[in-house]
Amino acid sequence: MGHWSVRHVSVDDIRAAREMLRGVAVATPLQRSRFLSELVGGPVYLKCENLQRTGSFKIRGAYVRIARLTDAERAQGVVAASAGNHAQGVALAASMLGCKATVFMPEGAPLPKVAATKAYGADVVFPAQTVDGCLTAAQVYAEEHGAVFIHPFDHPDVVAGQGTIGLEILEQCPDVRTIVAPVGGGGLVAGIGVAVSEALQAQRDGAVIGVQAKRAAAFPPSLAAGQPVRIEVGPTMADGIAVGQPGELTFELISELVRSVVTVSEESLSQALLLCLERSKQVVEPAGAAGVAAILEHSYAFEPPVVAVLSGGNIDPLLMAKVLRHGLAVAGRYLAISCRLADRPGALVTLLGELAELGVNVLDVTHERVAARLHVEEAEVLLHLETRGPEHCDEVMSRLRQQGYTLHRS
Repeated sequence: MGHWSVRHVSVDDIRAAREMLRGVAVATPLQRSRFLSELVGGPVYLKCENLQRTGSFKIRGAYVRIARLTDAERAQGVVAASAGNHAQGVALAASMLGCKATVFMPEGAPLPKVAATKAYGADVVFPAQTVDGCLTAAQVYAEEHGAVFIHPFDHPDVVAGQGTIGLEILEQCPDVRTIVAPVGGGGLVAGIGVAVSEALQAQRDGAVIGVQAKRAAAFPPSLAAGQPVRIEVGPTMADGIAVGQPGELTFELISELVRSVVTVSEESLSQALLLCLERSKQVVEPAGAAGVAAILEHSYAFEPPVVAVLSGGNIDPLLMAKVLRHGLAVAGRYLAISCRLADRPGALVTLLGELAELGVNVLDVTHERVAARLHVEEAEVLLHLETRGPEHCDEVMSRLRQQGYTLHRS
């Protein structure tokens, strides 16, 4: 991986990339969020890259990178490694430019992302269980076949393509003070940093802020060390930004142009995804909601007007169901309790009657009558309940305890 100086990506490069992307990438809308605006105490807007072609911003950088290859290079084909969004961006960009694409995806990659990548015309190969393993395999393939490896973030053309989002934000919200965006390898936030640095310097105290999942946060230790540091990535729902080491170019740009890279919890990510869906009617994947999660966790740190980039919306429906349940539980809208009952006819009906009076929706009931922890005359019920929020949960718990039930939150 070559080392480039900051000079190698300029605002002019990003303006040229924008011309190249006319008619290819959509200028995505900016949507005001009333809920987040109230939280921050000033206007907050969502930059909806989840509505971009292929469902994420990745088409921008992939197209610019492949379009800038020579005809001879394109004739050799391109190769990429990705768990999802970069794969789809490369596949579509290559098909638009008449170029063969081979994409290495990890075994167990989300089926909708695999299907979409194939539908855009790429050959998909599953050489390893991890993205890092796929990267190695893709680079070996590139050397053996003379194909061009399209790095997901660490290349000037890719950074320039992603930076076109920054130019759009400046046109859509000229007085923006804070731009917050998810960070994996750093291509998106580095490109935005280059695109908006002059404009934000003119604004008193304007800033670009990057966001990583706590369990996959390579940038904070890297920035502290003054060079890219490899970390062990933990399990996170934000698979789109789970990158173990910053790129050299992206690290250099972010060190110079981005004020800070903050981290967010899994709870904040699930709450942010739920908020985007329920309040803004935007389907966003967990990585794509990282900017919103940062505002939920650190609202005091964001000087309005704020623009949060929703970087992608390619979420597996099964993950969506799990994350929504998680988000509802965190928001106090979903309550799981175990409750001891007398093992006699009508006891369960009485309990369900109490819950009906409290305005609770019972989602699921599991009735257990034979367990070592129970007395002979006792039964235990596990209940999954839908509530109106944390206060309603507390009201349910205290009312049932007043009625003599022994309860535990599961």
